[in-house]
Amino acid sequence: MESRGALGGTCLNIGCIPSKALLHSSHLYEHATKDFAHHGVMVKEVSVDLGKMMEAKTKGVKSLTGGIEGLFRKYRVDYVKGHGRIDKAGQVTVALSDGSGSRVVTAKNIIIATGSEPSTLPPVPVDNAMGVIVDSTGALSLKSIPRSMVVIGGGVIGLEMGSVWRRLGTEVTVVEFLDRITPGIDTEVATSFQRILTKQGMKFRLGTKVVAAAPGADGVKLTLEPSKGGDKEELKVDTVLVATGRRPFTAGLGLAELGVKQDRLGRVVVDSAFKTNVPGIFAIGDVIDGPMLAHKAEEEGIACAENIAGKHGHVNYDAIPGVIYTYPEVATVGKTEEQLKAAGIKYNKGVFPFAANSRARAMMDSEGSVKILADAATDRILGVHIVGSNAGEMIAEAVLGIEYGASSEDIARTCHAHPTLSEAFKECAMATAFGKAIHF
Repeated sequence: MESRGALGGTCLNIGCIPSKALLHSSHLYEHATKDFAHHGVMVKEVSVDLGKMMEAKTKGVKSLTGGIEGLFRKYRVDYVKGHGRIDKAGQVTVALSDGSGSRVVTAKNIIIATGSEPSTLPPVPVDNAMGVIVDSTGALSLKSIPRSMVVIGGGVIGLEMGSVWRRLGTEVTVVEFLDRITPGIDTEVATSFQRILTKQGMKFRLGTKVVAAAPGADGVKLTLEPSKGGDKEELKVDTVLVATGRRPFTAGLGLAELGVKQDRLGRVVVDSAFKTNVPGIFAIGDVIDGPMLAHKAEEEGIACAENIAGKHGHVNYDAIPGVIYTYPEVATVGKTEEQLKAAGIKYNKGVFPFAANSRARAMMDSEGSVKILADAATDRILGVHIVGSNAGEMIAEAVLGIEYGASSEDIARTCHAHPTLSEAFKECAMATAFGKAIHF
């Protein structure tokens, strides 16, 4: 059962897919206005039709959500449109979306996969309908291009959506409570990433919090102050995007009444087989512990179904990649340097810049680098962190390496096609295993 009226959850409807559609469209516009001339492609009077850009986004979303409905029909999956509430183990009552009443569905097993919703920030109340203070959902559907925008939160969602509107002409300032962006990823990579975004024109106010917001007919007046305390200041902008993270969506599911255990953050507690403490009830995805990533949830869904079917489903959480779809992209998998240091694990590090990669230089797209961390004793790859064009595709090789216990020497001795961006990964592996790459 699904209450949204369209399948695919947050990812397809208001997350991964529409945001990536706008990221791609806005990148094409910026590429045409700023980069084409460097390649001898001369264009005049390039402009943005925001309405058509939004139409293209919506078309992509509908084609994918409709595709899932087709798969449901193909595999004889019943689709009930409405909000489900678990009455007891084995029984769900669905308040039907068409207003025709309710329907009781019984089953031997129930999987909670209700995903997440934007976290709130009390001093900055979101009203997506007004379009002045918005969350990530509202930022996907703005009716016009703001002259200025403050993004509250320097995480993945804020930087991706901030990049969309910056490319289209908005002056974007990111306000982050911490003294760094993208908390959780490798610090060296985050520093390099911020430097690139700053060069592109994005502004950052780190170590800063928003303590009040006053929306009006002509924009929003924000009150800021240092995170550690200090003098307040005011900042006036057209639009504010609240991107302070997401929280599990469990409202109205009846979990408390059932006695389903949840942690202090509201996440459903499960064991390694995704079982809750109530027999016959399972949970996966954003609603349980771990990174809120669609591909992580997909892996869990498959593993959970395998376990229910009597097979052995398992997810290797050390091999779950994360990607930030800005330009250039940031892609990571495995441990960061900070995590290895904290755990007392000795490691070797290799770094290779795309500035020394033939394909990147030929494309005039050489920002960023590849970083590999490997166990000092065994050479087993422990973490890979990439900032660069196409990093989101390149990280798959690193994920495969970690999944199958590859060493950096294994990658270094693997032939990579020339000229490709992935050669940077091979060269970085050489630097990790042997202390020296060929071309750097």
